[in-house]
Amino acid sequence: MKQNMKNLTLSAMFLALGLVLPFLTGQIPQIGSMLLPMHIPVFLCGLICGWQYGGLIGAILPPLRYALYPTGIAMMAELATYGIVAGFLYQRSRWQCLRALYRAIITAMVSGRAVWALAEIALLGISADGFTWQMFISGALLNAIPGIIVQLILLPAVMVALNRTGLVRFRKDIASQTR
Repeated sequence: MKQNMKNLTLSAMFLALGLVLPFLTGQIPQIGSMLLPMHIPVFLCGLICGWQYGGLIGAILPPLRYALYPTGIAMMAELATYGIVAGFLYQRSRWQCLRALYRAIITAMVSGRAVWALAEIALLGISADGFTWQMFISGALLNAIPGIIVQLILLPAVMVALNRTGLVRFRKDIASQTR
């Protein structure tokens, strides 16, 4: 019960952070689309609170943000995938360490971008005027490189800092978690 309350509280904080961070980069849309400010809180929520919470925050954040300030609806599926995949893989890792953290984050990044592309195809269709391969490469990779780099540096740094302070501990094996 205490852990559920902690996860719920942290998830609410990550949701609020996901709503606020885009306002910091919103004045210059190119920077916001490159730094991917909504992604970081969803990744952290999945990694710290678990895949269920990360997936929920990833699914809630884009439509809520869309209601406050219109953005892409396909991002909802993308961010939910980030939270679910990162949290699920990290929770299921035999050891929670930097290697497992990077494995979970990178797999979630690839999965989320694939889901985003599928959602865009569903929304726009595949045609000359629909979602094209060039749009995918541009949106998922080229424009996102600065944000990907920030995520690959910031997310592990935050998790290591949380481990060192004792707030969120890395664990050695699955058996130690059940004790």
